[in-house]
Amino acid sequence: MELTGTRTIAADRNTVWAALNDPEVLKDCIPGCQELTGSPEEGFEATVVQKVGPVKATFKGAVRLEDVVAPVSYRIVGEGKGGAAGFAKGAADVALAEVPEGTELAYTVDAKVGGKLAQLGSRIVDGFAKKMADQFFETFKNRVEGAESGTA
Repeated sequence: MELTGTRTIAADRNTVWAALNDPEVLKDCIPGCQELTGSPEEGFEATVVQKVGPVKATFKGAVRLEDVVAPVSYRIVGEGKGGAAGFAKGAADVALAEVPEGTELAYTVDAKVGGKLAQLGSRIVDGFAKKMADQFFETFKNRVEGAESGTA
């Protein structure tokens, strides 16, 4: 499944880049994230609890950054295992461009699921993945804009 989108964030590119590499910001923006540890250099480990259709699972996974071109773009690659629920793995290409309103964040996500999750059918899984991506990027945008204006 592939998802693409953009968000315009009212902040300069360096501020957005710093937030994309901040474990605390990422933890706050990932829906259902219970724990996020690590660093951009060594990768992150996360625990995320999610309910997809009738399947609720705790996913433990690892994420690493590749093809890093600061403060312009990177590729984030990860995999999470949810026990009997199955697994999810994928990658996202994230690019930042300066625009008059601040910074445009563009993303392309390619994800795959297996196990019980895959049995739910692509309509449920694709809808869930789109909702997760929308929630993450909207929360991220609000967090960065709040930090810029000093209200976060």
